[in-house]
Amino acid sequence: MAIELAPGQFILQGFAEFSSGQQHHRGRRGSFGCVGALCGHHRRAGAFRAAFFYSGRCFVGGLRGGATPADGGYAPLCPGREVEQRVLLEKILRVQPDVKKVFLLVRAADTSAAEERVLNEVVGNELFGTLREKYGSSFHSFTKEKISPLAGDIIDENLGLESPKILELSEEIDIIVNGAATTNFYERYDVALASNVLGTKYVCKFANKCPNLKMFLHVSTAYVAREQQGLLLEKPFRIGEMLKQGCHLDIDAELKLVDSIKAELMQSSGNSEQLEKTTMKKLGLKRARHFGWPNTYVFTKAMGEMLVGQFRGDLPVVVVRPSMVSSIYHEPLPGWIEGTRTIDSIIAAYAKQAIPCFIGHGDIILDVIPGDMVVNAMVVAMAIHWSEKGQVVIHVTSSRQNPLSISTAYGIMHRYFSTNPQMGNNGRVIKAKRLLLFKKFGSFRTYMFLKYKLPSELQRHKLGKAADCNN
Repeated sequence: MAIELAPGQFILQGFAEFSSGQQHHRGRRGSFGCVGALCGHHRRAGAFRAAFFYSGRCFVGGLRGGATPADGGYAPLCPGREVEQRVLLEKILRVQPDVKKVFLLVRAADTSAAEERVLNEVVGNELFGTLREKYGSSFHSFTKEKISPLAGDIIDENLGLESPKILELSEEIDIIVNGAATTNFYERYDVALASNVLGTKYVCKFANKCPNLKMFLHVSTAYVAREQQGLLLEKPFRIGEMLKQGCHLDIDAELKLVDSIKAELMQSSGNSEQLEKTTMKKLGLKRARHFGWPNTYVFTKAMGEMLVGQFRGDLPVVVVRPSMVSSIYHEPLPGWIEGTRTIDSIIAAYAKQAIPCFIGHGDIILDVIPGDMVVNAMVVAMAIHWSEKGQVVIHVTSSRQNPLSISTAYGIMHRYFSTNPQMGNNGRVIKAKRLLLFKKFGSFRTYMFLKYKLPSELQRHKLGKAADCNN
């Protein structure tokens, strides 16, 4: 949950309201403006419910978390794409309670542990408050009837499921939503490849075993487009496709490279976990930049999209690419978000006045999109492209229709925290000051030297002289 500012309000709600300012304007296909209009039209929404979820079965893969070796349990869900999946799950159960079953792939030791995680970390979340109020004492029986947790993991070739279960599921599922991913920008290369690349491949292979499948929806990120300017078209990646001239990406070669380097590390230094971790993080960043992507996360998500195109066969595929996902704008809980993600860390630090300055041009656009609009886009995409052969890419972004500049974002932060100041650990009000924004790195370094380093050096020199005098 983001920093609470006032009863029922959270700071990111302001950004959600800003980025949704033109939600009812029709834009090009895939723009969030068009999505907002479709989701807000009751007649259209009714047609969607009858055509899609009614009496259907959905497979949402997968909610992951880090294992806790000490007790054999599993830590709380990481704040990655799981957040959007929670919002999607709540949306399905709220707007179409007649859905037969939602299969939820959960990283857990067994079915009992999977059910416990779903109970504590998913349906027990305040996000499900509207449903909890609606069903009252029947809430848990309703969710238990509709949600079927599966103990497994997308990094396993069979999703961590037994063959009989795979066969049973393949006959029942109408739609697969794949949003499981590691979203750490600088993740270990081996970990990112396992989750974002091989995991996507395994889910695609499972999808091809489902004879009644009407939709495979893959959640990616808008930043697979790399650092480009101008209007970026909604087009699929081809296997090995490169923006950088003279480079050819071979995914199998990347997997072999990781295995060979890990084997060399094992031979030269033994089982040094820290060395392996550092090496894998550096390798991921090095390979990403070599091929033209800024970090390991977007690089491996791009490779995942390539494999979707390669292994989809005749499946109806939709790839949704959201930008920076912020808090919920409208429903079910305005302002809700969980964890500290992307822009959230800056907001949280500014709230405590932990960052007095920042580097960046005020005109630079922060592409932020509310979480419920991302889910609305996913839902509408399912309805429009239901059982439609081929692959469609949809950008769920805001920078084209309603751009949010850095200077505007900082202005929103200052106004909000001036009205709703935070309390420090000493119980005193933290006064919100305007953030200094430096366009040039040289100016930033000069400020840091004069503000922090020089006083520190003078103080150290003063203490040194005092020590000499005492001697």
